[in-house]
Amino acid sequence: ASFLLLCFRSSLATPLIFCLLLQAPLTQLSTITQPNFVLLLADDLGIGDVGCYGNDTIRTPNIDRLAKEGVKLTQHIAAAPLCTPSRAAFLTGRYPLRSGMDAVNDYRVIFWNAGSGGLPPNETTFAKILQQQGYSTGLIGKWHQGVNCESRNDHCHHPLKHGFDYFYGMPFTLISDCQPTETPEMDRAFRRKLWLSTQMIGLITLTAVLGRLTGLISVPWKTLSCLAGFSLLFFICWFSSYGFVRYWNCIMMRNHGITEQPMVTDRTTSLVLRESISFIERNKHKPFLLFLSFLHSHTPLLTTEKFLGRSRHGLYGDNVEEMDWMVGQVLDAIDKEGLKDTTLVYFASDHGGWLERQEGERQLGGWNGIYKGGKAMGGWEGGIRVPGIFRWPGVLPAGTVIDEPTSLMDIYPTVVHLAGGAVPQDRVIDGRDLLPLLRGTVAHSEHEFLFHYCGVHLHAVRWHQKDTGAVWKAHYVTPIFSPPGAGACYNRGFCPCFGEGVTHHEPPLLFELSQDPSEAKPLSADTEPLFDTVIRKIGRAIEEHRRTLTPVPEQLSVSNVVWKPWLQPCCGTFPFCWCDKEDDN
Repeated sequence: ASFLLLCFRSSLATPLIFCLLLQAPLTQLSTITQPNFVLLLADDLGIGDVGCYGNDTIRTPNIDRLAKEGVKLTQHIAAAPLCTPSRAAFLTGRYPLRSGMDAVNDYRVIFWNAGSGGLPPNETTFAKILQQQGYSTGLIGKWHQGVNCESRNDHCHHPLKHGFDYFYGMPFTLISDCQPTETPEMDRAFRRKLWLSTQMIGLITLTAVLGRLTGLISVPWKTLSCLAGFSLLFFICWFSSYGFVRYWNCIMMRNHGITEQPMVTDRTTSLVLRESISFIERNKHKPFLLFLSFLHSHTPLLTTEKFLGRSRHGLYGDNVEEMDWMVGQVLDAIDKEGLKDTTLVYFASDHGGWLERQEGERQLGGWNGIYKGGKAMGGWEGGIRVPGIFRWPGVLPAGTVIDEPTSLMDIYPTVVHLAGGAVPQDRVIDGRDLLPLLRGTVAHSEHEFLFHYCGVHLHAVRWHQKDTGAVWKAHYVTPIFSPPGAGACYNRGFCPCFGEGVTHHEPPLLFELSQDPSEAKPLSADTEPLFDTVIRKIGRAIEEHRRTLTPVPEQLSVSNVVWKPWLQPCCGTFPFCWCDKEDDN
């Protein structure tokens, strides 16, 4: 009997042990107490620009490899459709209007290194928490969250004040003004108005002087002198900022010091890649966080000669393929140091592609696949649905695709919890820990509602009805495309958030995204029996959400975004700001 009992126990134990061995690769989480994190964030990349998301003409083998070896999210949502607010939300896990990083006006991003707005010092980034947990934290690439508050060197918004031990990159963002051969991009329409106003004032002044000299008008010379002085002062006031954008905004920094002013764009890509790999090599023996914030694929599309002309989509496609190569180089560095199994790699874009960005026949912005709209559009999917890929061999199941609503804000609690930290309890954190969803231990995202803002204006709300799997989306405000039916605001360059350029919907436009991801067929009470129920449900969610909002200083107010010469980062004696320390090295 004892022999039979022993055989019976053995017969049970054998398949049990076999099953445990099969599951072992996905049950090692407890043995990795503090994984490394490599967060890769593209700039202006459309979801339709990546091979694993359906593009078959731009080659992205390294990003595709990440998806094959990890988890691909198909409903990954940015908290804002523009750089500054989206990145603020990414860093803090909070909707940007909670930190004052979304705009009430048309200045929806930080415009100058010498502005006083930026990510407030009282905001706690995931980098700051990881730093407290003993991580080495580095940011390479784009920041665009401000620099100074009151003086040139207070660096109150600087990455090193927000939890990063090391920073190399642009405190601002890449713009066409950084490339001397490109047409200026920054505030282009406003600059034209300033030039026109200067010419008109100058013409009036010259006409008055000629009239006085010829005796046609009797204007006192004192009045003419004041008019001439005003003309000169007006010109100096605006040209001192807009006339030197390349020197004021296109700079590279290492920690608090400026290394290039203006930046030498021909070598930027190689320096960013070198710094990224060097950071991994320096910190391989301790837990680290590397946030590689690409300058690709924002205009002016800095692309090295090696990649020019390689793609079927002109300069933009070349630029995306070069970024993919950079991703591959970083992954190779992780493999080389034996860190692959202890490193969580994440890839995403800060928002959708810029449809309106064109120069003549050249399309310089991205493609958002089947999704309507693009960059700057807070409601339409094309502006906010982005690639989202996680890879962590042995912990996350390879080749997994998840079609649940997730957010860039979710990176915050996910990273913090894995590092052994705790999210702040004194504020609202809108992100949710993604690890259970990524590992497959839960079937649904924790997000029931996601709120889609354009500036501080609520444009749309997404409701994930978990019991049925439906994803409803109600649009309360949509931009007016120009020309009509064009799918973007080509006549403006950007779609606005408010004013004459938008339409308010009452009742709201309603779509069921799981059936209509392109938002092509709005539902109505006549075509959808649940229409009124869904709208009421979303309406109650909006009321509850608004009760969680508290007034905060507006970081993107006009007074905060204007150029202030006393705040201008300068590697010389202002206004003689010029240096090239990389060349000196």
